[in-house]
Amino acid sequence: MDQAELSAFCQAMPATSHVVQWGGADVWKVGGKVFVVASFDPEEGPRFSFKVSDLSFEILKEQPGLRPAPYLASRGMTWIQHYAEPGLSPDDLKAYITDSHRIVGSGLSKKKQRELGLLD
Repeated sequence: MDQAELSAFCQAMPATSHVVQWGGADVWKVGGKVFVVASFDPEEGPRFSFKVSDLSFEILKEQPGLRPAPYLASRGMTWIQHYAEPGLSPDDLKAYITDSHRIVGSGLSKKKQRELGLLD
């Protein structure tokens, strides 16, 4: 997934916003809370960090091309970074980013979820 694809994909999700911070990273938020951080360094290649469930964290952290997300996972958070091949397929990466949006959005107050249109 390149930068334009990530942008289009994340913009299509409800209540998202985008900022560039932390040394030029693309940071996508739902309700002001981060759900994906991406960098597109030409030498290192794209890197995507996203929140996952506890079970997914335990499974994914052992997979080639994936690791606990630097800084975030070291603080006890269940974040994974896709940093190299083989990593995740494009469809699986999109599914995990979508799930990250859901996990982070569900952590907002019910009032905030209603305001943002995240509740059914």
